[in-house]
Amino acid sequence: MKTMKTMNKHTGLSFWLAAFLLATVVAGCGGGSGGSGSGAAPTVIETMPASNDTAVALNSKVVAIFSEAMDATTFDTASFGVSNPAGSVLSGTVSYDAASNAASFTPSSNLTAGTLYTVLLARLVKSSAGTELAASSTWSFTTGTTADTVAPTVSSTYPANVATGFALNRNVMANFSEALDPATVNTSAFTVSAGGPPVSGTVSYSGKAVAFNPTSNFAANTLYTATLTTGITDLAANPLAVDKVWTFTTGTSVAAGPAVVNLRTAGDFVVLTKTGITNVHTSAITGNIGSSPITAAAMDNVFCSEITGTIFGADAGYTGSGAVTCFAGASADNTLVANAVLDMGTAYTDAAGRTTPDFTELYAGDISGRTLAPGLYKWGTGVSINTNVTLSGGPNDVWVFQIAGDLTQANGTSVFLTGGAVPKNIFWQVGGGTGVAIGTTAHLEGIVLAEKGITVNTGATVNGRLLAQTAVTLDSNTVTQPAS
Repeated sequence: MKTMKTMNKHTGLSFWLAAFLLATVVAGCGGGSGGSGSGAAPTVIETMPASNDTAVALNSKVVAIFSEAMDATTFDTASFGVSNPAGSVLSGTVSYDAASNAASFTPSSNLTAGTLYTVLLARLVKSSAGTELAASSTWSFTTGTTADTVAPTVSSTYPANVATGFALNRNVMANFSEALDPATVNTSAFTVSAGGPPVSGTVSYSGKAVAFNPTSNFAANTLYTATLTTGITDLAANPLAVDKVWTFTTGTSVAAGPAVVNLRTAGDFVVLTKTGITNVHTSAITGNIGSSPITAAAMDNVFCSEITGTIFGADAGYTGSGAVTCFAGASADNTLVANAVLDMGTAYTDAAGRTTPDFTELYAGDISGRTLAPGLYKWGTGVSINTNVTLSGGPNDVWVFQIAGDLTQANGTSVFLTGGAVPKNIFWQVGGGTGVAIGTTAHLEGIVLAEKGITVNTGATVNGRLLAQTAVTLDSNTVTQPAS
C-alpha cells in the first residue's frame, strides 16, 4: 500500500483508479493474450466525450464505442467508471446498446462545473465471443459551466436535398452539429423509403455522422425520401426539434470506387489549416477559408478583395489590408473553425485508413501521362505528376489516393477529368513530411488532405479544397471550391 500511495502522489491517480487498474490486470492474468475468449481482442474505436475534450456539458453521458459486438453482461459500474480529481467514483448507471456496439455511463446527477474527470473502462469487459480487451482504457475530459439544453441539428446530408442521379449503391448520410447518443441512432430513427415501406438496411454512427446502408442497391430512376426522427438525441438527451426530411432521385448507374470521404464541416472550407495561410497577391479564392488554433493574424496577407467567401479565425486578430468585412472572428466563429479543423483530422484519418486498395504502388508512384480509373490507390512512397494526368469516370465515381510520401506536381501540368468525373469525389491523402507542392501554372482537381503543408506555386489553379494540418502557401493562385 505504501508503494501505491507514492504512485498516487506523483501521478494524480486516485486510490479507486489504481485499484481499478490492479483489479483488471489480475482479472487478465492466466488467460493469455486476449483473456478467456478467442480471436483478436476488441478495441475502443471512439469515445464521447473524446479524450481531453473541454467545455463538456454538465448533463452529458459518457460513451465508448467498440470495434465489435460485446457481451452486455460484462458492463456495470465495476467495469465502466468515472471519477473526479478527489478519487470519488460517480454514482450512475451503465448500459450497452447492441445495435451500435456502444456502452454508456449515465451519471445520477449533473457533473460539477470546471472539473477534470477520468474514465476507466476495465479490461474485463468482453466481446460477444468472450474475448477481453487487450488492456484497460482510460481517458479524461473537463466539464464546462453549463448544462446542454440545445437540440442537435443536421448540418448537411449526402445526397443533398432534391439531388438527382444518385448512385444506386451509395449510402445515405447525415452530419450533425454535435455528438449523439448512439443508442438512439437506429433503423427506427433513420429511414429511407420510396413511398412505401422503409428500405431494408443498417444504420451506423461515428463522429457526429450517421449512415444508412441499404441491404441491396436502390432502384433506378426513383424518388426516395430520407427521414431522421426526433427519436435521435444528443448525449444530454436533447432530441431533434423536428424530423429532418429530404428527398433525392436515383440515376441508373452503380458508382465505381470506394465510398466518399466525409469531410463533415471541413467541407465548408476551400482552404483550411492549423498554422496559417500565406499569400502573394493577387489570388482569387472562391469559398470560405480559415485557420485554427493559430491566431487569425496568420491569414493577414489574404485580403478581402481576393476572396468570395468568409475568413474564419481562432480569434479576432485578422487585419488584412485594413478592410475586414470578410472576416468572422467572434466566439461562435472561433468554435466553428476549431470544429472544422477537428473534422479535417477525422477526414484525413478516414482516407488514410481505407483498406483493400484496388491499386498498390502503381507505376512506382510516377503517374505522369496516365489515365486512372476510379478506385482506392495506395503508395508507400511519394507520387509525382510530371506530365498531364487524366481521371476518367462518371459523376458518382470516387478516387482516393493514399500517398505515404509527398505529392509533387510539375510546372505547367494538369490533372484532367473526363467522362463526367467531378472534383468533389477525388481525394488526395498525403502523409509526407513536406506535403504537397503544386508547380507554377499547374492545375489540380480534387480535395487535398495533407498531414503537413500545401504549397501552391505562382499562377497555379486548384478546383477542389486545400486542407492542411500545418500551413497553406498561395502565390497569385485561383482556388475554387467544387460544386456540391
